[in-house]
Amino acid sequence: MIKSMTGFGRCEIVTAEYKLSVEMKAVNHRYLDLGIKMPKKFNYFEAGLRNLLKTYIQRGKVDVYINYEDYTDEKLCLKYNSSLAAEYMDAFRSMQEQFGIENDVKVSMLARMPEVLTMDEEPEDEEQIWKQLSEAVEAAAKKFVDSRVQEGEKLKEDLLGKLDYMEELVAFIEARSPVILREYRQKLEDKVKELLENTTIDEGRIATEVTIYADKICVDEEMVRLRSHMDATRRELLAGGSVGRKLDFIAQEMNREANTTLSKSSDLEISDRAIALKTEIEKVREQIQNIE
Repeated sequence: MIKSMTGFGRCEIVTAEYKLSVEMKAVNHRYLDLGIKMPKKFNYFEAGLRNLLKTYIQRGKVDVYINYEDYTDEKLCLKYNSSLAAEYMDAFRSMQEQFGIENDVKVSMLARMPEVLTMDEEPEDEEQIWKQLSEAVEAAAKKFVDSRVQEGEKLKEDLLGKLDYMEELVAFIEARSPVILREYRQKLEDKVKELLENTTIDEGRIATEVTIYADKICVDEEMVRLRSHMDATRRELLAGGSVGRKLDFIAQEMNREANTTLSKSSDLEISDRAIALKTEIEKVREQIQNIE
């Protein structure tokens, strides 16, 4: 199956405690370029998210947006520093002995001493957070891939249609090439007869001239290679997978063969088909840029 590099996926999980939403979108890129925007509390999981996403995506510039809303009250806990409280009490007793004063310290007073009682946030359950986060990201990634597959199937059908048309152009050039030689030979013979009138035509000389001309305009090798490249493109499209880079290389080779054909052509009809080939190959290359 062929996948486009453009795609979109979204997942939203809402519970009584939180709302977590993940949105993904992508455009063309030569490699995989992941950009993840998320709340600070999820930064610890960035490496894990990247590894997870790489199992679904091979190429493209992908932007991932993660939003989180916490519906629970702020989770705070009271911490009692007993060792510090003991140090305070030791200090108070030392003051009592040194100055001969009453030690009137009560619990309420000790509790107000700096750092004896502190308020801290309860530690997050990292395993639970990762479970929630990975579940949402994976669901969004699956929808994202589905949208890529749907678009990829449309690209495949379009490219297969373009290959059919290109094969028609190649078939015309292959059929037209021998006709050009016959026409050239006939024109050469007619010209020689006109110039020499009743003099016998040297068939060997005519054959030599036709051979030299045929060598200049022969595009048999180009047509064979073009057909081979088109067959390879068709096979890759039908096989599916991440074939974008390979198809781009094949399209470059097809364009090279079309250029050579056009440069060799001295026939208007073949030149027209070669130009049409170049135009179609360029369209194919543009479409291939969208394939993962």
